[in-house]
Amino acid sequence: MQILGIDIGGSGIKGRLVDAETGVLISDRHRIDTPQPSNPTNVAKVVAEIVRHFDYRGPVGVTFPAIVQHGVTLSAANVDKSWIGAHAQKIFEETTGLPVHVLNDADAAGVAEMTFGAGREMQQGVVILLTFGTGIGSAIFLDGKLLPNTEFGHVPMPMKGIHAEHYCSDRVRKDQKLKWGEWAKRVDNYLTLMELLFSPDAFIIGGGVSKKFEKFEPYIRRNQAKIVPAQLQNDAGIVGAAMMAHRQAEQ
Repeated sequence: MQILGIDIGGSGIKGRLVDAETGVLISDRHRIDTPQPSNPTNVAKVVAEIVRHFDYRGPVGVTFPAIVQHGVTLSAANVDKSWIGAHAQKIFEETTGLPVHVLNDADAAGVAEMTFGAGREMQQGVVILLTFGTGIGSAIFLDGKLLPNTEFGHVPMPMKGIHAEHYCSDRVRKDQKLKWGEWAKRVDNYLTLMELLFSPDAFIIGGGVSKKFEKFEPYIRRNQAKIVPAQLQNDAGIVGAAMMAHRQAEQ
């Protein structure tokens, strides 16, 4: 079953065709810069352009950097604030003329990793996926089942006075020109806090940094939970979006 997955981010919007039953990527990735301003009208036009690029007809899965409840975006991380309260599902369906399923971007990545990636053998206990990028996305699973719309990147760091994503996101690493070891110590502090709050069996580290796991893994020391890199890397959101659109279409 070929399903189009589209991943909306603060800097780019990308899509690929996915075999939703196996997680295999079928097409090359097509990417378009996120329009500015990244308001609903402009973003929906790009989504429709990606659909046309693939000459696609069928259900579409779309990830979004926000809390998404029943197709409505209730927050807006790294996109225009006019998305807050917008009915994203209806907007994309009206623009594309296709059935669309919208979900949080980290939730989509988590679903893909738990099904086809690093978490496929972790179907018992608590698993937390954290994506380190422009911000920090999160997804938490209990016995393989997703609790949607967690925002663990907004957890305040004790004694720091800032949210976690302003302390140890990949953007912070780049902006502050932190060495991998310096940044990893911050990640270690964050994971220690997450472990205190949730006692997970494992952390899956996603986002672009998952490709560089060997550079910072030796500096992460103080945690009891297993720590592994995501396997699907930056395509996880696209795969998860396609999976969820396929599941909705089958209901």
